[in-house]
Amino acid sequence: MGTTPESRVNATTARTLSTVAPPHPRPPPIDGSATLSSPKNESTALDTPDNSVHPVDQIPPATQLWPLSFQHVLAMYAGAVAVPLVLGGAMIEAGRMQPSDLPYLITADLLVAGIATILQCVGFLRLGARLPIVQGCTFTAVPPMIVIGVNYGPAAIYGSVLACGLFMFLMAPVFARILWMFPPLVTGSVITCVGLSLIPVAANNISGGYGDDAGSVVNISLGLFTLLVVLIIERFAPVAIARTSVLIGLAVGTIVAAFMGKVDLSGVGEENWVGVATPFHFGFPEFPVSAVIALVLVGLVTLVEATGDFLAAGEIVGKKATPRQIADGLRADGFSTMLGGVFNTFPYTAFAQNIGLLAMSRVRSRYVVAGAGAILVVLGLLPKLGAIIAAVPTPVLGGATAALFGMIAASGIKTLTKLEMNQNSVLVIAVSLTMGLLPVMHPTLFEQFPNWFGTVFNSGITTGAFTAILLNLLFFGTRRTPANAGVDLDDAEFAGVDANVYKTGTERS
Repeated sequence: MGTTPESRVNATTARTLSTVAPPHPRPPPIDGSATLSSPKNESTALDTPDNSVHPVDQIPPATQLWPLSFQHVLAMYAGAVAVPLVLGGAMIEAGRMQPSDLPYLITADLLVAGIATILQCVGFLRLGARLPIVQGCTFTAVPPMIVIGVNYGPAAIYGSVLACGLFMFLMAPVFARILWMFPPLVTGSVITCVGLSLIPVAANNISGGYGDDAGSVVNISLGLFTLLVVLIIERFAPVAIARTSVLIGLAVGTIVAAFMGKVDLSGVGEENWVGVATPFHFGFPEFPVSAVIALVLVGLVTLVEATGDFLAAGEIVGKKATPRQIADGLRADGFSTMLGGVFNTFPYTAFAQNIGLLAMSRVRSRYVVAGAGAILVVLGLLPKLGAIIAAVPTPVLGGATAALFGMIAASGIKTLTKLEMNQNSVLVIAVSLTMGLLPVMHPTLFEQFPNWFGTVFNSGITTGAFTAILLNLLFFGTRRTPANAGVDLDDAEFAGVDANVYKTGTERS
């Protein structure tokens, strides 16, 4: 998408893009999570392990598997439903969707996320990394999808998602050859830009959107109360509960809002208990070139993030991801994103908070995570559940996602702090963030430009990513230095290790 939403371990995964960590006798803690070393914690893997089978490939008894699977669902659920809530809300306000479409977006997203998770964990032919990785929709795609939807409508959103998925699928086997273009200087700048670009969305939601009571004291108080609940849980709750802080914040905020008469459940009764998402729900997809370009850039960033997540997950579970596994995992991401285009959902990638959960729980079986995918599929077949989630008041959603978006930005900043800054790297960060935030701060900046230009560059994500990639090439070329990769090149542990490792599967001597 951990103790916080989607990007709790993005700093670790971004740094991993430029190095492959040496073998470690025990997986390192992720973002401050304590390394569990007591006998009690060690027994949380499998009660009766088969020593001839790697823990990743072991299947625990059902009495253990399903509770552990449900834990993974709880860790990612808030991040999973936030994307359709945010995008759907923006489309409803723009008059491009109806409120009745929101439950469909939620259930379709859960359904495809479940299928994508099972595919990534279990694998089929050359699809899936066969590692314990939960799949979910990426927030990186939200700002450009909103721009595309406002300009062209939902059919163009999902045509672009289809094209993005096809691009990712075809790029998977050759992506390592351009991985050098995405050092932590670039990924950190882009991730920071993602979070900062989404904060105005959270602010708008906290105020109540575009309703008659937008900006009221009640709305803003409700949104800030929800944010306070998230923070209190993060600070004082046990780690296992803190991982669901955003989900709990949404629930508590909605309950309080119900007592204030701000929860409308009238749509719940109109939905069926069981239903299946239908392909091309919003009509046959359209493929405006500018919209496709915008999401292809998102696809590039998603491939980078996913590569880092695969590497991090492999290190944590003690089964180092091979170049073939990475290619198969990226190919599965592309296929799942194409499936998302068919069922009118979103681009999919690994949820980083669940990788943090692997480190905490020490349960490494990919079949446990596949079980989480099965639970998501079941949840995706319950339209009434989607309608209940869609009833979350806008200010409550804004308060919960404010923490979510802020953590994405903070994760990008953390990645950038690992660099050994010089004037060039500071300039790359400064100009990338400036260009990325220009259309966010001034939405009509490109109003006089052709429509295709606005679709591509009116999203802070695509503008920031495009700028960061070009400036890194301008100032650093193909080199990996401490200023753009954060690697101590004098350290023998990392000497000579760069993106070339993905081309051959071996480090350079």
